[in-house]
Formats: sequence, structure tokens, C-alpha cells
Amino acid sequence: MNDNPAFGAGLQPFMGITSFMRLPVSRELKNVDVAIMGAPFDSGTSYRTGTRFGPRKIRETSLMIWGHNSTLNVTPLKKLRAVDYGDVSVIPTSIEHTMTAITNTASEVINSGTTLITLGGDHSIALPLLRAHAKKHGPVSLVHIDAHLDTWESEFEGSPYSHGTPFRYALQEGLIREGEYVQIGIRGPLSGENDYADAQKLGARTITIHEVMEKGVGEILKEVHQRMKGPVYVTVDIDSADPAFAPGTGTPEVGGLTSYQLLQLVRGLHGLNLIGFDLVEVSPPFDHGDITAILASNIVFEYLSLLAIKNR
Repeated sequence: MNDNPAFGAGLQPFMGITSFMRLPVSRELKNVDVAIMGAPFDSGTSYRTGTRFGPRKIRETSLMIWGHNSTLNVTPLKKLRAVDYGDVSVIPTSIEHTMTAITNTASEVINSGTTLITLGGDHSIALPLLRAHAKKHGPVSLVHIDAHLDTWESEFEGSPYSHGTPFRYALQEGLIREGEYVQIGIRGPLSGENDYADAQKLGARTITIHEVMEKGVGEILKEVHQRMKGPVYVTVDIDSADPAFAPGTGTPEVGGLTSYQLLQLVRGLHGLNLIGFDLVEVSPPFDHGDITAILASNIVFEYLSLLAIKNR
């Protein structure tokens, strides 16, 4: 299908249909290694909305990725059979119905033996994705790159779910392996002085941005590799990057990772048993020159490259 002029990989970035990296758009999963899926939902957002447009913009900026990863020395789409699976049919007015739809659609993909990469959407989508992966693999090891803990109990009275709560419920539901949950890049003002302690009690190893900067990415990755014993799910909130590198997000926090450090963190997961991935919180209405979406699509490309190396 990539030879078709509508999709052709040889087209200039401003031409053709904007599937992720010109991948064929298909829900046929036979003999497919990887599926890219959008979850364009932002009703779990507590501040600036707009991440429902994230998957579309990430796909658009992915057309600037030429295909060969010079750092990891792999051309992932030559090693992997991949498709753009389209989007989950979300319901903006119901987070519960949307979460069910995400879990069901994700399960369709991973139960076929295909690895799923999900484009968000706000971070509330991580909980239904973890539910689907835990059904398939059992409790997962979790690498969570973010500015925020996302282990709060509730942000809105009467509604337990939001983009600030997914990992509290994932831990309480037994979706994450004990001692194998690492949060990286956490920073900024908190709602209370006990927030870090509460996350630790739930089972999180919180690595603040201060620790990242003091130790360096290499040392952080050593700890991640030591902790991750089971199948590894990776969730990346684009607000883990400093607003200078990722302004287009709902809850920006100053003093974050550089784009290069974020790429280093994802590349450094090489060798782990990687089984699933999501990239969330890209909000195009607040993105200047698409720089947030460009970073996001390149992070997805790095993860694709890791899957290609693993497959090889």
C-alpha cells in the first residue's frame, strides 16, 4: 500500500494522507508486529484542553521522520510490519464509557499478538490501556516519564477518574508489579506536602527532576533496568519536557527535561521486555510551530526503533 501515490513513503512531507510515517491505515492485524492507535480524548483534563487533537498532529509531524534511526542504527519500518490502526471511538462527555472503549480496542490489538503504541489524548487514557495490557500479560513493570505524579485520589468531586489519577487506580487494581513502578522527571508545585510520600506508600519510586539532573540520565537508567523484571509498559507525558521544548501541553511545568534527555531516556530502555507504550498530553492549540508534536512523533519513532531492535 505504501507504493500507492496517496500513501507513498517517497512523497514530500506536505503531500499525501497523514497516517503515522505513511503507514497503511488498516484494522487487519494478521502478521502485523506493531499498530499505532490514537485515543483523542481530553475530557479528563484539569486545566487546558486540546489534547483530543494530539493524535492527528503527531501523525502530521511524523511525516518529517525519514525512517532511519542514526543513533540506534536501525530502520524500524524495514524490520517491523506496522499499521496505523486509526482511533478509538471516544465519547467526550463520558470518561467511563471512553475508558471501556479504550480497553476493548486495545485488547483487540494486543490479543492478536500485535504490540500497541497509543497516541493521546490526556493521561487518563493510561489506566484503560494498563487494564488491557495486564489482562494479556499480567501485572506489568511501569516506566512513567512525567512532570506530575498522577497518583492523586480525585481531582473532581464525585468523579474518581481524571488525568491526575490513573496510576493510583492502576496500583490499587493490581495492574503494576510490586516494586517495579518508576516515575521519572517529577517536579513543580504540589497540592500538598505529603504528595510524594503518598505516591511512595502506593508503591511508586519517584525520581524527581532534581535527582535526574544531579545523577544524570545514565544513572537513572541503571536503576530502571535493575528494577524492571517483568513485561515493561512505558508511558510518556510530553510535559516531562521543559515548556521551552514542549509548550503545547495542558499543564506545563518549568524546569523540565530537555528534548535530548527525553530521547535519551526512551533510547535507554533498550534491552527491556517492552510490551506497550503511550505518548500523551500533546495539545496542538498551545503548540508553537508544532515543536511539541515534532518531539512527540520522534519519541514514538525512538520506541519503534527499540521494538525493531528487539524484533531483530
